[in-house]
Amino acid sequence: MRLWPQALAIALVMAAGVATLILGVGAHDSLSETRAAYYERNRFSDVFAGVTRAPERIASRIAEIDGVGAVETRTAKIALLDLPDIPEPASAIFVSLPDWGEQALDLITLRSGRTPLPGATREVVVSEPFAQAHGYEIGSTFAAILNGVKRELTIVGTALSPEFVYALGPWDLMPDDRRFGVVWMSRSALAAAYDLEGAFSDLRVRLLRGASESAVIEEIDRILAPYGGEGAHGRKDQLSHAFLDAELTQLEAMSRILPPIFLVVAAFLVNMTLARLITLEREQIGLMKALGYSNFAVGLHYLKFVAAIALIGAVIGSGAGTWLGTQLTRMYGDFFHFPFLIFRMDPATYLVAVGVTLLAAIVGALKAVAGVVRLAPAVAMTPPAPARYRRTLLDRLHAALRMPQAGVMTMRHLVRYPGRSLGGLVGIALATAILVGSFWSYGSIEFMIDVTFHRADRQDATITFVGEREASALYEIARLPGVMAAEPYRSVPAKLRSGTIERRVAITGKPEGADLSRVLDSDLAPVRLPESGLALSDQLADILRVETGDLIEVELMAGDRRTVTLPVAMVVEGYLGLMAYADIGTVNRLMREGALVSGVHLALDETARDDLFAELKAIPAASFVALQRVSLAKFRETLAQNLLMMVSIYATLAAIIAFGVVYNFARISLSEQGRELASLRVLGFTNAEISWILLSELAILVLLAQPVGWLVGYGFAMAMAAGFESELYRVPLVVNRDVYAWASLVVVGAALVSGLIVRRRIDRLDLIAVLKTRE
Repeated sequence: MRLWPQALAIALVMAAGVATLILGVGAHDSLSETRAAYYERNRFSDVFAGVTRAPERIASRIAEIDGVGAVETRTAKIALLDLPDIPEPASAIFVSLPDWGEQALDLITLRSGRTPLPGATREVVVSEPFAQAHGYEIGSTFAAILNGVKRELTIVGTALSPEFVYALGPWDLMPDDRRFGVVWMSRSALAAAYDLEGAFSDLRVRLLRGASESAVIEEIDRILAPYGGEGAHGRKDQLSHAFLDAELTQLEAMSRILPPIFLVVAAFLVNMTLARLITLEREQIGLMKALGYSNFAVGLHYLKFVAAIALIGAVIGSGAGTWLGTQLTRMYGDFFHFPFLIFRMDPATYLVAVGVTLLAAIVGALKAVAGVVRLAPAVAMTPPAPARYRRTLLDRLHAALRMPQAGVMTMRHLVRYPGRSLGGLVGIALATAILVGSFWSYGSIEFMIDVTFHRADRQDATITFVGEREASALYEIARLPGVMAAEPYRSVPAKLRSGTIERRVAITGKPEGADLSRVLDSDLAPVRLPESGLALSDQLADILRVETGDLIEVELMAGDRRTVTLPVAMVVEGYLGLMAYADIGTVNRLMREGALVSGVHLALDETARDDLFAELKAIPAASFVALQRVSLAKFRETLAQNLLMMVSIYATLAAIIAFGVVYNFARISLSEQGRELASLRVLGFTNAEISWILLSELAILVLLAQPVGWLVGYGFAMAMAAGFESELYRVPLVVNRDVYAWASLVVVGAALVSGLIVRRRIDRLDLIAVLKTRE
């Protein structure tokens, strides 16, 4: 109770580690449990395949493949929407529902209304987030362009689906529920709209337990190849699942990297506090030993002392971590559109958190306790020998620089106790480092936005066609109102293979001298794509373990599905996804086709946007229009929501640690120097002067600790960036100067608050009690 402020400060540092562990593990486990339950209940597929047009009878051949448990065929097409409440073109993926019976795979969860009647050409079910974004209710209507024909559709229900937990439109980086949705329609009605009666364009497969996914995919590709198969793939490459998996990877990295850092700081703080506390209690220790208490009993007393503090910290951290984990899980639940949410905290997580906290506290205390048990009673009851103040270089500097006497006293105290000073400096540096490791992501995200939206993809809009079009489509688009420049692109699905390593990517062909959508090198300068060979993003090159000049196998997943060998012409910069680029002429030659394009990048005149949008809504060939400004705004909005919460949590916990370190150092310094400071008061020094002697020591350590904290914090940020990396995106490690500035400002703020608290205690010093001799 006498040391409750210091004990509470240490407990809060430990609580920060416990809270970080519980919220990270809790949110990760909750999302994993929710995903697993949702996938199982709604029979989420294991293998996915697109095809141009395959007869329905092919489904029975696929069902006979060894390892296949269930097969469902359907129609799935992306189409433009004409929504009166927004000027921009919107799109949706139209997915068929069986006319009779329930879905075999990827069951939808109805949130309101009903499913369309068999053969109903106007009735649809829409995804709940899309309906909420537009304020749609049962009976609301909107228009869609299905295979070149504009149709009025009526909403009869809203639903969610496990395959669209993360509904992302082409060329979009974040889900935009206003501009991209999911629409379910009667199978016969949608098939009739796209001339797919008795055929399908999308295949879903569920595997039996223990089945070989690669073998099933290979056989499906062989069967679908004559019908325009686009290449089957597993869950790993399914877009919604991949993004959810990347988020879980980040949560796992967070719970693996940050808690150990917090607990190391806590252990260090325990050691620093206990070592100096024991020094102040030498006489009592010697007296207890003289009265018969064993070394074990004395050592156990101090271990119980730190264990009590650790348990208090574990209780506080468990409560805070549970609450924060619940809020974080709910935020992710809303973001990923689950129909239900399982928040389950495994008791083992709490046991591990408490156990690790106790272990950190005990490890931090062991060195100090070991010193206690070795003290003989007679030695312990004797005050420690006073420091020998010999003339040093500091004294010569004082004489030469005419330093103030108070400054000399401060510097002497720091120099005479190098271990104690170094301990305080390291503790404060670690507090700064944790803050740097929390704030760094802001600058990195801004850098990624600058590279992606302002240096590489500088277009205002991107039109994706329904299938490949002749190059003349480029000139038709260029003549639309408000189009200032237009550049084509060609995208071809392919498998890139190097040895036993394989990745499914889209090879993007760009024209020579492309200026709207550019490819950048490691110096962020635009590059000219080679006339032969591929340019791979650095992350894809690392995964395939290839360098410039190496040869890779390219299996084309469209056209005649040839396998060719191409050189890696260059490795380029890329933060989003695994990218492969080539000259658009090279891509067309690979496909053995004429001059075809998949879409067009546009630079727009802002004053004519509304006229252009009205024209685009009526273009039958377009399936999706991505708007760069809208994508950037959504990207920032989503990051602001997710990142602000996470960084706020870490910054708060790091600020608690900073305060705990600085306050403990200041309080123990006051306890150690109380007699000297009281003596100075008796000799005529004012409270302000003796406060300056003590607090200037703290100020010097805080300032000296900042560069060390910046350096260690950079290492923390590097570890976090590596932990966040996935095949979908890579966060660049960019630590700007403002990150160091804000981290240091928080630590200096904590030091000022600690200094004010200690200053109040100095003002209340009982001079008689403090000056009583201990000899």
